[in-house]
Amino acid sequence: MNKAFTKEADGEEAEQEQGLDPSFRLPPGTRNYITPGGHARILAEVDHLLRVERPQLVGVVQWAASNGDRSENADYIYGKRRLREIDRRIRFLTKRLDLAEVVDPAGRQGTEQVFFGATVSIADEEGQEQTYQIVGVDETDFARGRISWVSPLARALLKAREGDTVRFQSPAGIREVEVLAVAYVAIEE
Repeated sequence: MNKAFTKEADGEEAEQEQGLDPSFRLPPGTRNYITPGGHARILAEVDHLLRVERPQLVGVVQWAASNGDRSENADYIYGKRRLREIDRRIRFLTKRLDLAEVVDPAGRQGTEQVFFGATVSIADEEGQEQTYQIVGVDETDFARGRISWVSPLARALLKAREGDTVRFQSPAGIREVEVLAVAYVAIEE
């Protein structure tokens, strides 16, 4: 069968999903919970890829193709490869947006329990305090204190209240943390 009629996209997208760190993968059959800021960031990336990067690259590939022999034309070969990468990224982000359920943490003001979007201050067994915000898998940024709602710590914290002690499985083994404070604030980008 001609390669033009085979569907490679599913394998490539599955590969991209499999290549993700487990904390970035969505559990099967779940919605992609995301904050309004994260949703806007993904939309902006898709828009940039569609309106800026892809059209520029198409122009380069057309120019390279017009130069003749394509078999040894690095601009053409690289351009085609990069176009496939951009298209794959657009498909991946579009699927994430299709599954997205935007949840605004500011709408939970006054809630005492930990839910999606909560900013939670905890203390571990040694008394070290840390603050995390529970966000969507596409917004995870550990350096900024943003953990995915599917991570072991976030799952353990869900529905906990101030003063509760929760146990979770970490890479270092089972740990206990105490919930010191729960707040719902808008995420600053």
